[in-house]
Amino acid sequence: MLVSISRIVMWAKYLTVDRYSRLSYYALIVNSETSLGPSIKAKQMIRIHYIEHDPDEEIGYIRTWAKRRGHSVAGTLLPAGEELPALDNFDWLVIMGGTMNVYQEKEFYWLVPEKKLIEKAIRQDKVVLGICLGAQLIACVMGADVYPNRFPEIGWVPITLTADGAKSVAFRRFPGTFTPFSWHGDTFNLPSGCHRLAKSEGCQNQAFDYEGRVLGLQFHLEPFRTNIKLFVTNSGIQLVDGRYIQKRELILSTGHVMGIHSLMTLLLNNMEKEYAVVSN
Repeated sequence: MLVSISRIVMWAKYLTVDRYSRLSYYALIVNSETSLGPSIKAKQMIRIHYIEHDPDEEIGYIRTWAKRRGHSVAGTLLPAGEELPALDNFDWLVIMGGTMNVYQEKEFYWLVPEKKLIEKAIRQDKVVLGICLGAQLIACVMGADVYPNRFPEIGWVPITLTADGAKSVAFRRFPGTFTPFSWHGDTFNLPSGCHRLAKSEGCQNQAFDYEGRVLGLQFHLEPFRTNIKLFVTNSGIQLVDGRYIQKRELILSTGHVMGIHSLMTLLLNNMEKEYAVVSN
């Protein structure tokens, strides 16, 4: 696996005396790419480009799935100064989470060109997948408001599909209720022309799509166990008493990770099958 110098520098910047667990997470990513077992190649290679806002929130199991299917994966770590891709250099755009908010453009200047890229990708009929902050960014560029949710959600939060969700491409063959990982304080209004696909007790807009190709997920199906440990270690100050905030021990002790990876595989397979023809 090739790693850019800027990415190494970024990891070094974030590594402090009490954050050596970041290295074990990075080792897990490398291991996941070299010990995958038999690959099941897709008929057509898809060029996937992901955008990271924080080195903790890597694409995780999405990379594992892409490698198994024979797709190419490239990425941009925005805080490291890495460049955004040209539109003709990818077929799928995956926008990851982060600790910042979509409206903090003064503090995080790269949000401005990122939003422009997302908007252009949607207009060019690319497949666009946004996770957590990524979903909020999609909603933002499509004209919807993003704002603090009444209740933060942190932990393993049950999600229920809506009637539109049960009929959607992304959630085909999904159970009606499932339990992904969540860590968010903001939410968004449903963008015009989009379908609400999923909800939780504490957050009405957990997933939405636009013409099938554009998908926003407020929750996570991609993290590894080590990634979740990093969430708890580095953002544990947010684990206060709250209606939908779980205790540290419960977050770390539950065995949902294999289940969410199976669901991520199903979701990506559904998208791949529906949108297998790559762009020119």
